[in-house]
Amino acid sequence: MIYCDIVIIGGGPAGLAAAISAKKNGIDSILILERDKELGGILNQCIHNGFGLHTFKEELTGPEYADRYIEQVKDLGIDYKLNTMVMEISSEKIVTAMNRVEGLFEIQAKAVILAMGCRERPRGALNIPGYRPAGIYSAGTAQRLVNIEGFMPGREIVILGSGDIGLIMARRMTLEGARVKLVAELMPYSGGLKRNIVQCLNDYDIPLKLSHTVVDIKGRERVEGVTIAEVDDKGKPIQGTEEFYSCDTLLLSVGLIPENELSRGMGVDINPVTSGPRVNESLETNIDGVFACGNVLHVHDLVDYVSEEAAAAGKNAADYVKGVILEKDAGQEVILKPDSGVRYTVPEKIRVSHMKENLTVRFRVGSVYKNCYIRVDFDGESVINKRRQIVAPGEMEDIKLTRDQLLQYPDLKTITLRIEEV
Repeated sequence: MIYCDIVIIGGGPAGLAAAISAKKNGIDSILILERDKELGGILNQCIHNGFGLHTFKEELTGPEYADRYIEQVKDLGIDYKLNTMVMEISSEKIVTAMNRVEGLFEIQAKAVILAMGCRERPRGALNIPGYRPAGIYSAGTAQRLVNIEGFMPGREIVILGSGDIGLIMARRMTLEGARVKLVAELMPYSGGLKRNIVQCLNDYDIPLKLSHTVVDIKGRERVEGVTIAEVDDKGKPIQGTEEFYSCDTLLLSVGLIPENELSRGMGVDINPVTSGPRVNESLETNIDGVFACGNVLHVHDLVDYVSEEAAAAGKNAADYVKGVILEKDAGQEVILKPDSGVRYTVPEKIRVSHMKENLTVRFRVGSVYKNCYIRVDFDGESVINKRRQIVAPGEMEDIKLTRDQLLQYPDLKTITLRIEEV
């Protein structure tokens, strides 16, 4: 049995930032477990720029951004194991893992930080009719093939879903010489960042068809084409709106799911909206000393926010190991309630006695709202009203709460977040 103060599951941007933060907050016994052959996670295949504007005040590619953190991990002497698969974590924080060198081994941790990231939704969840020919890829798989393996998936492309990876791959495939016929999106709005729609579609004259989906795939051995149809407000295809596009490749960018099989196995409560753990103000789950951050907690739009959140989780895990964070039920507890257009909040509850001076509450909305207010009520009393020209599901929102603010309401039970249209 190996003994360790903090074990971090995942060596991507969240795991790296959490490890660095824990180390800088006085914990020396830290171990990162990463299943891939190198640290950096998904950033290694994201060779486009646009990373680091918030964190480093400059524009970096994904590998450059990851390298900044990898260098810090090495400089600080933080231990990590690569090519190591975590098989199970018990509620007593015993981590069972394996690799080719050590075989199966166990680590007893005082605190665990979950930072496993997320995965793409599989095609099977979409129920697209037709055969299952070659030429159908998730956008992330295609990104890895092009950027790391040097392999072109196809020459005539249709993309289903306007998530950020799908938008970025529309541009990437175009730059590699492929012809992207269109991007079809089931929802009446894009699931990606506004800047990606402009830079990846508009700049290359790639059409985006909202409220459209793939209803049929032609081809037995290889994709020969797809049929696109408009959908109604319930997402059902409208007869008579079908259009056929010849192509040899269909890329799917239909959402991301937090990678939480290990979390569920150890008894962590999962939020059905985010598919990530329910956490308090310290990013601590319902299991003492088990923290979560990054895309395993909820899917982020910017890696800078992942790093910021992970740094908070690392500090809180360090405080837990040092005994600064005490029993869960101490003092006043406030529930955060999403309402009227707000889909979820992270965290879901706040223990005021454990709260730092400032707390960032992140959330996403369920639709596109223009000329609206983000309203925060303390037990029905309006406390914060932020006017916004537009809020959209593709971009994460946040509000700031202060400890002093909450202490002014000693009997506070519920904080409600809602969108109020003008």
